[in-house]
Amino acid sequence: MLNPFGSQQVPGSYVNLQKRMLQRVKSAKIDDQIFEVVKQAYEVALNEEGIVLSRPERKRLLSQILKLVLDDMTKKLDDRSSSA
Repeated sequence: MLNPFGSQQVPGSYVNLQKRMLQRVKSAKIDDQIFEVVKQAYEVALNEEGIVLSRPERKRLLSQILKLVLDDMTKKLDDRSSSA
């Protein structure tokens, strides 16, 4: 639904809602915060277990762990939305 006074969208419009919400979430740096929480937990876990890895190995394992954590979060969201 377009604003009759110009090309701006009417506030509350569902047009491009996903895009607008993504922009707002990104501007809040939520993805950076999630990354830092996972990275800190990962580093603590490696240190507690005394695991020594090269930089490329650490980076690769962190990437794998982060993907698994995000997949798990998505599954939890799907489970909660289907039970609501």
